[in-house]
Amino acid sequence: MNQENAIEVRNMSKHFKVEYDRANTLKERLIFWKKNNYEIKQVLKNISLDIKKGETVALIGTNGSGKSTLLKLMTKIIYPNEGTIETDGKLTSLLELGAGFHPDFTGRENIYFNASIFGLTHQEIDRRIDNIIEFSELGENIDNPIRTYSSGMYMRLAFSVAINVDAEILLIDEILAVGDQHFQDKCYAKLEELKNSDKTIVIVTHSLDVVKKLCDRAIWIYKGEFRLDGDPTYVIDEYLKQVEKDHHDERRKAIESGKEKV
Repeated sequence: MNQENAIEVRNMSKHFKVEYDRANTLKERLIFWKKNNYEIKQVLKNISLDIKKGETVALIGTNGSGKSTLLKLMTKIIYPNEGTIETDGKLTSLLELGAGFHPDFTGRENIYFNASIFGLTHQEIDRRIDNIIEFSELGENIDNPIRTYSSGMYMRLAFSVAINVDAEILLIDEILAVGDQHFQDKCYAKLEELKNSDKTIVIVTHSLDVVKKLCDRAIWIYKGEFRLDGDPTYVIDEYLKQVEKDHHDERRKAIESGKEKV
């Protein structure tokens, strides 16, 4: 692995086996035993890319393009069917709201539980817990079970823990879309601070303004394949042209099939 890179992806592909209408009774199994009630869904195909240490990179694409799957592969939550993904540096992720939290634990207890997963000792968490609670703005709610939290409160706690574990690589998937505008602004200000401290940040977001403002590069994933990588403004312009073209093509097909009127 190149020492300048935080993340290297080489010829990586990922598919999932999707099963349909599984036989539940003995009779169904006997009747349909030869039928393959599943399909292989190709999510990513032959992806290769490098993310250098200290870069802030956005993964963009429409829903279902595979960008969130790519982020999960980087965290090693799931693994590729082909190719490799390597990372160099301590990694923390914000991929699913409240992932790693126990609903019956209080917010305070979950700080210790979650931060320990990221490799911090009890003593290290003791030194940071006041900063984590202060950033989260949860106040007295920090000692309530997190099953009582709103989605915005979950996000506040998850983000506050993630930015306080001294990770060198931070992966974020659309989680900052949750919560009020004040806290979102606070999070993006913190990401700017982390960016300026040479942390590597990979973010999946549909907020193209955030991509232009925060990121050094944008990587466009289109229908599971690498399409474009470069200056955010240029990549976003090309991406929006394709979105408009796809929308036009879908409408034309709908008109031709009689599903939509001119």
